[in-house]
Amino acid sequence: MKKLFATFSLVFGLVCTSVSASPALIPTPPQLSATSYILMDAYTGDVLVSHNAENEYPPASLTKLMTAYIIEYELARGNLSLSDQIKVSEKAWRMKGSRMFIREGTKVSLEDLMRGIIIQSGNDASVAAAEYIAGNESAFADLMNQHAQLLGMNNTNFVNSTGFPAEGHYSSALDMAKLSRATILQFPENYKMYAEKEFKYNNINQPNRNKLLWRDKTVDGLKTGHTEEAGYCLAASAVRNGTRLISVVMGTKSDQARAADSQKLLDYGFRYYETRKLYSRGQVVNNARVWGGSENSVKVGFAEDVLVTIPRQQGDSLPATLNMKKEITAPVAVGDVLGTVIVGTPDNVLLEHPVVALEAVEEGGFFKRLFDNIRLFFANLF
Repeated sequence: MKKLFATFSLVFGLVCTSVSASPALIPTPPQLSATSYILMDAYTGDVLVSHNAENEYPPASLTKLMTAYIIEYELARGNLSLSDQIKVSEKAWRMKGSRMFIREGTKVSLEDLMRGIIIQSGNDASVAAAEYIAGNESAFADLMNQHAQLLGMNNTNFVNSTGFPAEGHYSSALDMAKLSRATILQFPENYKMYAEKEFKYNNINQPNRNKLLWRDKTVDGLKTGHTEEAGYCLAASAVRNGTRLISVVMGTKSDQARAADSQKLLDYGFRYYETRKLYSRGQVVNNARVWGGSENSVKVGFAEDVLVTIPRQQGDSLPATLNMKKEITAPVAVGDVLGTVIVGTPDNVLLEHPVVALEAVEEGGFFKRLFDNIRLFFANLF
């Protein structure tokens, strides 16, 4: 059978094809009191630690991460503005639990509602925003579930915008980490709000319930949650030396416990792992032969930066192999997948990533195509 790929050794940046580093020695992750938890690299999506992370639990006010995400999504598309004035309904005003203390019949800017949702965890703010965007909270919950599906949150179902206890309202630590990652990467400007320590509205100043914002200067988000059923929950994120991690803990016994468990996860991850950039967007790794084209070769590289999560003890040596399609025929469009780079060893593959055409190659003239077809025919014979 004809080979479909040609294989090459690949040398790139700080990474080379020889492995000289000692095996990475990483201790067992810390023991936590949380019912469910996860630690994820925000840039790569790699999961470093997990326990019951796909199990379904009530998420309490972690739900509001999705409420805020939808607002940010609509802001990015120009469908909303932070200056929008939202009239407060009786339902929003009467919400129990944590509130930002908006008043029925008054108008509140969307920017204030965002802070009320993120910093004060306001149930009233969440309902007011939901009603403004979708008409009512039930329709907004349907929108939440549509976004959850798009984000791959397969163990989640939302019934309301607040996380108020309700039958059929559940999520998982993994799904909340996916949602946190999307918030951080897709809306970096709005994400700055998650680091704010307090917000004053209606002459009432309320602190952010995320204690890590005061304890750890590298932490800049995200959201707390608590109900009797859910226990104390926390989605947190921090960045150190170019590595950003996300931790989610669910079902702890106290405010102190959720902060302590989150800190243990983050410290463990930063101590033993790092995010390393292997390739840059547009970086050329090969000039591949093109048959029947107006040009005889095409530049092959990466459509975006390529990052990998590795143990810190891994050193600067990683093996890499480039598998190219053996036959590339014109026309070739920008972005066409022409091969794969594999980083790691056969027993420990760290990354598989497509390489693409960085330029277009049109079909050559009749005689060029004919000549190349003849050459290709004889090349395949031998």
